[in-house]
Amino acid sequence: MLVVEPKDIYAKCDLGYLHTSHCLASGELMISSLGDPKGNAKGGFVLLDGETFEVKGNWEKPGAAAPMGYDFWYQPRHNVMISTEWAAPNVLRDGFNPADVEAGLYGTHLHVWDWQRHEIVQTLTLQDGLIPLEIRFLHNPDAAQGFVGCALSSNIHRFYKNEAGTWSVEKVIQVAPKKVKGWMLPEMPGLITDILVSLDDRFLYFSNWAQGDLRQYDISDPKRPRLTGQVFLGGSIVKGGPVQVLEDQELESQPEPLVVKGKHVAGGPQMIQLSLDGKRLYVTTSLYSAWDKQFYPDMIRGGSVMLQIDVDTVKGGLKLNPNFLVDFGKEPHGPALAHELRYPGGDCSSDIWI
Repeated sequence: MLVVEPKDIYAKCDLGYLHTSHCLASGELMISSLGDPKGNAKGGFVLLDGETFEVKGNWEKPGAAAPMGYDFWYQPRHNVMISTEWAAPNVLRDGFNPADVEAGLYGTHLHVWDWQRHEIVQTLTLQDGLIPLEIRFLHNPDAAQGFVGCALSSNIHRFYKNEAGTWSVEKVIQVAPKKVKGWMLPEMPGLITDILVSLDDRFLYFSNWAQGDLRQYDISDPKRPRLTGQVFLGGSIVKGGPVQVLEDQELESQPEPLVVKGKHVAGGPQMIQLSLDGKRLYVTTSLYSAWDKQFYPDMIRGGSVMLQIDVDTVKGGLKLNPNFLVDFGKEPHGPALAHELRYPGGDCSSDIWI
């Protein structure tokens, strides 16, 4: 077994709290960071040898790290990489505090990097985008556009190369907040925590971890996504729970609690992964243990789950498979909180074509 020790990353890169990994054409492995070893915000990138996992050093030029970090996606045909922001590990690791939002401690920017020079050449401010997390270019390597999901503002922004050859961003989807009682805020956002694009670049999927729904949009016209599928998988507004919905722009009544194969699903849809043929969408329910404890304490006691959604790839549409359940509450030494999903041979959220 190959193990990368934190002390080696600290010593060679001055980075910690690693997040997204992508393979490079050079054979190296590149991993983004949220901070430095002390938990301060620092958006840098660690390079590992793809065979030995030896820590080779930083990808970015010395002193060129972004102010904050989280996810990234690169596209060599356009000599670009774009990275996102969450917050400093010291801010988010003990749970979500609304006061930190007011203090400006959460991310609101995309950072555009020159892929060859390894430095930031443009920073895009998301005027109505708070906590931009997961970012995806279209899979077509010639396409100079993609999408980013902004968690707290619950919207999707399209980024694209403009006529001047620089990069721009525009909001293309907005999830309406719900006025509620019995929650930490008077309005509940969708809290978009993960997005992905199907391999044929036809559909965009994303999860609303707080409100509890998973959505499918037709993006044949990337400027005007069209909602084609939606399914509720738990969440914070289910009937009989502690939250009462006072005003809802979408639903006439609160969703029913979710039970699959006798298991009550605590939590909401979070990380997602699509089969290569686009017909099966898999979803887990755990975000991050400190936030899980705060938003879904029942999941801490019972463990997270993985569910399967059947996808209509012709007309669009989503339907829960009632016969599929992976219960991580029954894992040895559990209950466990399962998070990311990956296929061994590549998948929709990690493969990059050059």
